[in-house]
Amino acid sequence: PAGWEGDPPPSGTEVFIGKLPQDLYENVLIPLFQRVGRLYEFRLMLTFSGLNRGFAYARYSDQRGARRAIATFHNFQLQQGCSIVVCKSTEKRELSVEGLGGWVSPGELEARLRELTQGVLSVTLHASPRQPRGQLAVLKYSSHRAAALAKKTLMEGNVRLGGLQVRVSWLNQDLKQKLQSSQKKPSSTRVQGDKLLRVPRPAPLSLLMHNILENLNTLCQRQCLGTPLYLTKCVQANPNGWLQFWCQVVIPGCPAPFSGFTWVRQEGPGRRGHEKAKVAVALYVLQVLGESL
Repeated sequence: PAGWEGDPPPSGTEVFIGKLPQDLYENVLIPLFQRVGRLYEFRLMLTFSGLNRGFAYARYSDQRGARRAIATFHNFQLQQGCSIVVCKSTEKRELSVEGLGGWVSPGELEARLRELTQGVLSVTLHASPRQPRGQLAVLKYSSHRAAALAKKTLMEGNVRLGGLQVRVSWLNQDLKQKLQSSQKKPSSTRVQGDKLLRVPRPAPLSLLMHNILENLNTLCQRQCLGTPLYLTKCVQANPNGWLQFWCQVVIPGCPAPFSGFTWVRQEGPGRRGHEKAKVAVALYVLQVLGESL
């Protein structure tokens, strides 16, 4: 508002307004909601064609204004037989994006999102619970407004991420808890940072190396992609003997390297952990390329 100085109003000053008649717009709604307090911001949600989507958000300069709006306008009849809903806004700031391919990295995704939206705080990738070999991204924004505008842009703008059409929704609490729980302990399947990598079932390391690394090398030669080059780096260890590795395999004929994080079990000193990590990333690349083992 004109003359405003300082930071935006704190949490608890925004209300959600639902069940709005589709023929009402700001010229009616803003004067109405200004009756109970000073408005800092009013956002009426519209489609790209300009139609009222039936809900809006009003942020007041203080929490007192928000409480008055709820007390005054909840179940208020804007039109005959049409009562609106006014309640405290949950002010969600996290979105989930499903439908991402396994090759998408968080760096690439974040760069694309910063081109399309504003207020991105973080981007994390997880194994998709619905899409085999796919990924789910959790996007965190600086405010509910930024997240809501981002959701609108990604949903209605026919946006493709990683070359694929994606599904965007608010991150629900059940999914959030499930993703957090899966990150607390090492398991045979992890997504941390870049991509999903699978740790092979226990077997003699030499046999795994022969089968998986040779299969990948044979596949690359058959498709004239060149010889794979492996890079591994241990980035974390826990007291239970698990090591987390960052892994990358560069294939000359592929447009981008395959990279990600995986956990392996350390068994004695030496570079056996690095060798297991190479097996994990090689197995992942074989799966991405569609090779059947």
